Amino acid sequence: MPESNRPRLRDIGFKPGHFATGPMNAITDVADVRIGHVTIMEGETIRTGATAILPHGGNLFQDKVPAALAVYNGFGKFAGATQIEELGELETPVVLTNTLATGRAIEAINRYTLAQPGNEKVVSLNAVVGETNDSRLNDIRAGRPTTEEVTKALENAVTGPVLEGSIGAGTGTVAFGMKGGIGTASRIVPIAGKNYSLGVLVQSNYGGHLLVCGKPYLSPEHKDKDGSIVIVLATDAPLSSRNLKRLAARSFGGLARTGAALSNGSGDYALAFSTAEVVRRTPARRKSVADYPDLSNDVISPLFEAAIEATEEAILNSMCSATTTTGINAATGKPSTIDAISIETLSTLLSD
Repeated sequence: MPESNRPRLRDIGFKPGHFATGPMNAITDVADVRIGHVTIMEGETIRTGATAILPHGGNLFQDKVPAALAVYNGFGKFAGATQIEELGELETPVVLTNTLATGRAIEAINRYTLAQPGNEKVVSLNAVVGETNDSRLNDIRAGRPTTEEVTKALENAVTGPVLEGSIGAGTGTVAFGMKGGIGTASRIVPIAGKNYSLGVLVQSNYGGHLLVCGKPYLSPEHKDKDGSIVIVLATDAPLSSRNLKRLAARSFGGLARTGAALSNGSGDYALAFSTAEVVRRTPARRKSVADYPDLSNDVISPLFEAAIEATEEAILNSMCSATTTTGINAATGKPSTIDAISIETLSTLLSD
């Protein structure tokens, strides 16, 4: 999987927001968060993949993390949603993929988690899978990625820089009539004398009228209102699932800043989790009365604002890093080419 040689948003000169970014400006600036991709481009019709997000490198079923899901418009599939809502925690990795691969991704998570040492007697899991529909560039009916291919994304997950653009679950996605993809960004947020990291990763595949840091990008005429986005937020701030739900909801402010149509046919999902060890639901803590620290409501607003900033930038990074892609429109059976956003046009916006 070669890195994109296209610039990220900040390389062009845009600097959205006022919080500082983390060293990599990626979700992996939150310590121990791991990202893995599998990218499948075969023949003239297969343009798809999967992206795995691991909140930490240990056994997630044994050391669960607090989490919450926010839904802006629910025209989509988000496996595992009801248990996250009920219990406020993640016990497996999260996988992003295409709509018709959701079931295969669940099976890949099941196999991966059940095989981990310490899980030999586990008989129930809440696999978490988000999806967007990549059928404008991919033969989505072809059964790819397979369960085995999704498993590779889980096994490939590492810390460090995150590959963006037309990769993993973003291989066949489309945003604003142009090539979408995987994008990420981060912020460092000072609260009560301590710096916390917040990172965002998105799978962009939706429509509207694109705004780049408030400036309209005049793309070719297209009818691209419907579509979906999955937003994943990670932070090392100690937050309860209640405040993680509030944090997740703020990411839709960043989505709106990009000019999203938020149409009837959109699926807009945001999942947030905390990696802070002090709030981790370990086996010992789950067997007793647990005392978890929690940033108070009165000091959490800077994290909310950082979530807006990082989401906007992650979406724009997903498009900047993406490359022009030719595949097949599965609905029409005809070849389809989706152009990448023009870096030259973006550069001219800076002087407007």
